[in-house]
Amino acid sequence: MSKATGGFRCKAGDVERSSLLHKTLLEARGLKVVGSAVFALHLGITGPMFVIMHSLTSSRILVTGGGLRVGKAISLALAEAGAELLIHYRHSSDEAEETAEMIRTRGGKADTVCGDLAREGGAEKVMRQALEEGPVHGLVNNAAVFHRTSLAESDRQTFVDEFAPNLFGPLELMRAFAAQADAGSVVNLLDRRIAAHDAGAVPYQLSKVALAEATRLAALEFGPQLRVNGVAPGAILPPPGREHERGYIEKNGGRSPLTHRCCPEDVAAAVVFLMQAPAITGQILFVDAGQHLLGNGV
Repeated sequence: MSKATGGFRCKAGDVERSSLLHKTLLEARGLKVVGSAVFALHLGITGPMFVIMHSLTSSRILVTGGGLRVGKAISLALAEAGAELLIHYRHSSDEAEETAEMIRTRGGKADTVCGDLAREGGAEKVMRQALEEGPVHGLVNNAAVFHRTSLAESDRQTFVDEFAPNLFGPLELMRAFAAQADAGSVVNLLDRRIAAHDAGAVPYQLSKVALAEATRLAALEFGPQLRVNGVAPGAILPPPGREHERGYIEKNGGRSPLTHRCCPEDVAAAVVFLMQAPAITGQILFVDAGQHLLGNGV
């Protein structure tokens, strides 16, 4: 069987052999290749049609706040993709170790690191711990605090308390990561609020808006050495302490174009994708069922 495409004629076997060779060469460079030459042939494409992804096998990835809530889901998903996890915690040592043990029980590798990212020098301390057993290839800035505080209720310390862990810590970690990495990827956890205006949480929103802009600036400054992207979730989980309230998200999560209620695993899947996508940098991926399209008051 042959297929005429663009003035050339090719046999299915020729496309298969060319594509398999191309796939082998890419995988030899540490890239994960997903796709089908047969699919390409059906579309009338004579060359290989593959989705090219970085393999995370043996990559050491630091996830801040990686033992709890969304951070835990991210750690587990990255481990499932083959990465070795460095799970950061501030106070939640039991939860971080429990998550690390879950990964080890499943045949993966994981360790924990401790540090307060809100304190001056805290990020450097965390990175030093992470580097004790080898280089770090990926960074997920997940740890954050959230307080509903209006501008009228805020003072200078209110802003410092929110900016220190949500912005300064991630900035310092990115700088420390870039200083030791020949190549790698950063994913910053943001919030769908960056596309709207929440007057009830001004310090928090400003910290996330600033981190979103820092994500783009870091992509420019640290490329091509590093890729830097962001994930902006919508309503995922109830606030800490209210996780067991039935229907909390349905009642308080707001409207969205889709009926799908996002879960931690959705966010984790987005992080894994961005960690593996070699052609993407400076992008922010909203994982909110389209809620950011509706603007304020959702």
